Amino acid sequence: MAQAAGLLHALSASLPPKGGKMPRTSPYQIRLSKTERATLEALARKYTSPYREVIRARIVLYAAVGLSNDQIAARLDTPRQIVSKWRKRFFEQRLDGLEERERRGRPARFSPRRGRRDQITRV
Repeated sequence: MAQAAGLLHALSASLPPKGGKMPRTSPYQIRLSKTERATLEALARKYTSPYREVIRARIVLYAAVGLSNDQIAARLDTPRQIVSKWRKRFFEQRLDGLEERERRGRPARFSPRRGRRDQITRV
């Protein structure tokens, strides 16, 4: 009986608090070197950078300050799952982790240079 009570106590300790969500803390604590910080800050400020690169840089910079994934997501108006993904990738691969990976699947049907209009007018 005591063993069952111990098990019940252990299970209830892992449940969220009564009134709400379980607090989320990332196991991936980000610490930046001076060169990494300089690179990310330059990327986040650059007006000609693609939007996705700016967001990734800001995610890592905010994570390095110590903000939670929920706080970063709210500041950048981005889903928490996206913040979590890029935080983890940076933690594991550093700056190389922020690069776009090759995608699987069927290649694009329309070439980027010609566009859709050329394809439609040739019919």
